[in-house]
Amino acid sequence: MKNHQSDIKVAIVEDNQFMRMALQEILSNSTGFSITAILDCAEEAVKNIPNNPPDVVLMDINLGAMSGIEAIGILKGLCPKIKFMVCTIYEDNENVFDALAAGANGYMLKQTKPLELLESIRELMNGGAPMTRQIAAKVVSSFRKKEQSRDPLVESLSNRELEILDRLVKGMLYKEIGTDLHISTETVRKHVYHIYKKLHVNNRVEAYNKFYGNNDMRS
Repeated sequence: MKNHQSDIKVAIVEDNQFMRMALQEILSNSTGFSITAILDCAEEAVKNIPNNPPDVVLMDINLGAMSGIEAIGILKGLCPKIKFMVCTIYEDNENVFDALAAGANGYMLKQTKPLELLESIRELMNGGAPMTRQIAAKVVSSFRKKEQSRDPLVESLSNRELEILDRLVKGMLYKEIGTDLHISTETVRKHVYHIYKKLHVNNRVEAYNKFYGNNDMRS
């Protein structure tokens, strides 16, 4: 396993051997990443990850007796600086929102292309909340069903900030937003920082919770 100090340190928690090997191969063959642990159950993750905390944990959901969502909730309390990326086949509302409520910072489906997965991990480290487009669509759809008025704080956003916020919820990465709006990725990142600051939120999900209302998102 690579172990360069400047690399993004990643732990893999996945019970499917084929998927574990695939994720290991993707990360091992990519510059800028090092693997700190490869674990096949949530219990082992809770036991071992705090001893050598990575920057990012790629976490499956269905892991046996203890779910990945439960593990995220426990580990988030033990190691609050770790960022958790759910990597799963499940895209139903209950799993999506339970994972986000437990502390997941991103949510990707297993069929995500390797390059998109790597870019999503980088975005996670830069303060983003990457989601597969299908998942992002579910999030915004659930918010819109509430048909509530906007939080007054939303009115403080500029037109450019609203444009960027709209693209974030569609699941677009910072790089894609920059290309679409003809601005640099760094400029997008700065705008997102100001959006979160104005709305008093920490991630994309909380920002749209402000935009569409704060009720339970599952209905």
